[in-house]
Amino acid sequence: MNTIHLPRRLAITLLGHAQRTPEAEVCGLIAAKDGRPSRVIPIRNVSPEPEHFFEMDERELIDAHKNMRARGESVFATWHSHPDGSAELSDTDIERLGPPGAAHLVISLATRGVLQLNGWRIVDGKPVALEVAVVEDEYLS
Repeated sequence: MNTIHLPRRLAITLLGHAQRTPEAEVCGLIAAKDGRPSRVIPIRNVSPEPEHFFEMDERELIDAHKNMRARGESVFATWHSHPDGSAELSDTDIERLGPPGAAHLVISLATRGVLQLNGWRIVDGKPVALEVAVVEDEYLS
């Protein structure tokens, strides 16, 4: 199983975004500098059913990509939350994931106070589980 290393401060940021909007799925990107995850970029969820699905706002997504290019960053991962479900991918999630090669993280709020975070990559149209290791920032230096 492949492992991705996520700085603790970014994992805490992801959990915070999910906890601030527990009634709806939240979503966004994680930018990387030199291949290392560097910051969380929330993107507004414009799904007509945000309590069950996520759809990233197209304008915000385009702006995020432009901003990342200007900063010399790339997409490390996409992410979204499941307010009352597990941190597993749904069939709809698999259909909508992108960009190819990036990791995708799912945060579950089903267990209060505990970060449940799972990761995948889509390979040949199928999800492949990733181990998500939450590490101290110094580990990535």
